[in-house]
Amino acid sequence: MSVPLLDLVAQYQTIKDDVLAAMMAVIERQGFVMGPEVGRLEAEIARLSHAKHGIACASGTDALLLPLKALDLRPGDEVITTAFTFFATAGTIHNAGGTPVFVDIDPATFNISPQAIEAAITPRTRAIVVVHLFGQMAVMEEIGPMAAARGLPLIEDGAQSIGARRRVDGAWRMSGELGTVGTLSFFPTKNLGAWGDAGLMVTQNDALAERLSRLRLHGGSRQYIHEEVGTNSRLDSLQAAVLLAKLPYLPAWNESRRENAARYTAAFSGHSDICPPRVDPANHHIFHQYTVQVPRREELQAHLKAEGIGHAVYYPLALHLQACFAHLGYRRGSLPAAEAATESVLSLPVYPELKPEQQETVIEAVQSFYR
Repeated sequence: MSVPLLDLVAQYQTIKDDVLAAMMAVIERQGFVMGPEVGRLEAEIARLSHAKHGIACASGTDALLLPLKALDLRPGDEVITTAFTFFATAGTIHNAGGTPVFVDIDPATFNISPQAIEAAITPRTRAIVVVHLFGQMAVMEEIGPMAAARGLPLIEDGAQSIGARRRVDGAWRMSGELGTVGTLSFFPTKNLGAWGDAGLMVTQNDALAERLSRLRLHGGSRQYIHEEVGTNSRLDSLQAAVLLAKLPYLPAWNESRRENAARYTAAFSGHSDICPPRVDPANHHIFHQYTVQVPRREELQAHLKAEGIGHAVYYPLALHLQACFAHLGYRRGSLPAAEAATESVLSLPVYPELKPEQQETVIEAVQSFYR
């Protein structure tokens, strides 16, 4: 039995009537850019994120870039972030005019290390970007006060964590709630995915929300009147309609991911070669990815490919070792935990529509390799 890493066709079969009806409403009205669906999506995602404002944009990358642009970075300004994440986190820092400063991760959760952040802060530091990787939040109760004490904006990259939450001071706090701004990606493979590119920013700050709204519309709050130079990062009404139709399914989808993850962890726990992901007890992890750490990874990948089992390596090369950042002076060994993760991580199918017999096939394929 072959098992894909992700099966969007299976998801489509369960929601197509809702989504197609929502799209047809946009098509029949012929209002394709920044229509009323966008405003409704902004309000719904802000509510989910316990945020005051939601500001939609064209992609998850733009959701990161626009808040960084709002910092008005100058040459030499530093922005601290993790070395173990998707490239957009660091690429947007560079494209906004800043210098990415990469720090190491907690090897158990793969998330950015608060201690590493603190050690990297200098007089040139202008902001911190945390990533809630694979679906569980970073240690915001330590990072948030650290940033606030130094007057540093804190950007939450929540591209993989919509609906994730963390218990802070006895209360559940949502991904995107605690930072200066939280960013979301609705790339089709995300837990809540559009049928194309889409992104959104959330914030509690009125003035920042107003500026981000301008920056996505060529820097103008009114048509043809421009207070500053922005860009074109409008969200298509069709994508907003798709996301609104899918949004009511998100809690159940996330819970299914958690259940699938729990079955994997029960099967792999105690295995001498397979290390399941660690869930911080303070986190409600929504498992955008289920990522194990294994020896002989390349051989295991070949075995899984032969068995028809989908899998992926997120991520094969840490950002501080990417050729485009060679000028920053990092070397292999600079960030050992991030580098070790790139050599051992492997993500397995965890999507909500995964059938029990498919999951058993995956488990057996992985375990049989190490017998």
